[in-house]
Amino acid sequence: MSPEVEQAIRERIRSIPCVSALGLEVVELREGDIAITAQHDERFNGIFPYFHGGMLANVADCAAWFAIVSKIGPQVPMVTTDMALRYLAPCEGTVTASAHVIKFGKTLCPVQVDLHDREGVHVVTGQVCYLRLDGR
Repeated sequence: MSPEVEQAIRERIRSIPCVSALGLEVVELREGDIAITAQHDERFNGIFPYFHGGMLANVADCAAWFAIVSKIGPQVPMVTTDMALRYLAPCEGTVTASAHVIKFGKTLCPVQVDLHDREGVHVVTGQVCYLRLDGR
């Protein structure tokens, strides 16, 4: 990926409202792969003092989109079609999400997503699929 494309992707990511709300930061960006962190905020707790599962799903969804964008660029419209997440453990503190594009299709783009807590415990694994809207 060229430095210009990477810069455009990072600028687009920073412009997304949920990125700032969740405190998302790009840790690593390569074509088809990304790692991001989300800062824990007590407002995102569920019944117990852990990240709410819905908030972790939001992080997974964002990570998947970012991974696809690293292959296609930040201007191609896409929407989530579905996600299947398995919650493995409660998530305390900052979470790191890594996403890898499984298949870069003409229409559908499935992405593997894994989330780990600040201690490195695997807390979520799953897949998120996006529908590309550029071929309509």
